[in-house]
Amino acid sequence: MQNSIALNNKMLNLFFWKIKLNPSFLTMQKLAIIVGGKSPEHDISIISGRNIYKAIDLNKYSPLVIGISKTGQWFHLLGNSLFDEKLDIGNNNNHLPLYLIPFDHSPVRYINDHSELKIDVFFPITHGVLGEDGTLQGLIEHLNLPYVGPSVLGSSIGMDKDVTKTILAQNGIMVTPWKTFYKGDNINLNNLIDELGTPLFVKPANMGSGVGVEKATNIDELNNAIQNAFNYDIKIIIEKGINGREVETAALGNNEIKISGVGEIIVQNGFYTYENKYINNETKVVIPIENFSNESVELIRNTAKKAYKALQLEGLSRIDFFFVNNNEFYLNEVNTLPGFTNISMYPKLWEAQGLSYTDLISELALLAIQRHELKNLLKRNL
Repeated sequence: MQNSIALNNKMLNLFFWKIKLNPSFLTMQKLAIIVGGKSPEHDISIISGRNIYKAIDLNKYSPLVIGISKTGQWFHLLGNSLFDEKLDIGNNNNHLPLYLIPFDHSPVRYINDHSELKIDVFFPITHGVLGEDGTLQGLIEHLNLPYVGPSVLGSSIGMDKDVTKTILAQNGIMVTPWKTFYKGDNINLNNLIDELGTPLFVKPANMGSGVGVEKATNIDELNNAIQNAFNYDIKIIIEKGINGREVETAALGNNEIKISGVGEIIVQNGFYTYENKYINNETKVVIPIENFSNESVELIRNTAKKAYKALQLEGLSRIDFFFVNNNEFYLNEVNTLPGFTNISMYPKLWEAQGLSYTDLISELALLAIQRHELKNLLKRNL
């Protein structure tokens, strides 16, 4: 038994040694970027995918693009299809339909001729539900291929704002006070306002990028916001409004975790919604954060690292806070597949640390491969 463990450790160490000593060990691995999906963030996913594609180190990875249509079908996007001005996944002769065979030697194949599409590692940048909530991650697990980002468990936890807050609170991390409700619950609006005050923020429990989020300052607004949030999820949270600075940091790693510096989101008008972020261009990103003490930076970074571990995250995540002062700051939420658009905080935070966009993508792919190799050493079959 001990000899078997020692042999496995030796093989694993040899694998990692080859990678570190000679990066060409992984040269020309087929890296498949997954874009699109069935969530409201379909179009943002495409923008993120374009940026990733342009930044890939072509000495290490050969990129290809898989698009998931708004109806959930998979396609191989040939040529420069990803960069079509009005990309409509699946409605183009250069979009070849795919099907998947779990645990097959070549699990991704073309529907038309059943030939194989070779993939070494996936980079899903499918934001939102059915893309970063663990469902896609579980599907890729069945394909037995490595993928960037947290595993099924971490993805599921990180997507559900209620579950995230519950786990963080149990680990002694301050979170924004909240209440959770399910569709069909009898919600006493007066009691909510008495308990949490105003303003209140109403959010679908499982949605990203501020989709479905509304601010309420009175009972009428609160009622309307609740009805709207239930359009996106059967579970919602209602949070106490916090008058603090919106600060963010980036995590990178599996067991060994690196935390970036701290940046700040400044909303020019209103609050941080999907529209203000991507449509109205009402947000400003400040990196590194200004008028912020070194002590405060370290508080945020240390708390982010603790949260990353508690939530079972791997690969990458962006971690967002409301900062009032050193004695009062709240972890707002985590984003397990943060945006890679031109205005996205996650890659910008690492660029400020000296890690280029290209090197960041390479490191994320390597982390995915390393985790996959470790899992494949486990004894899972009787």
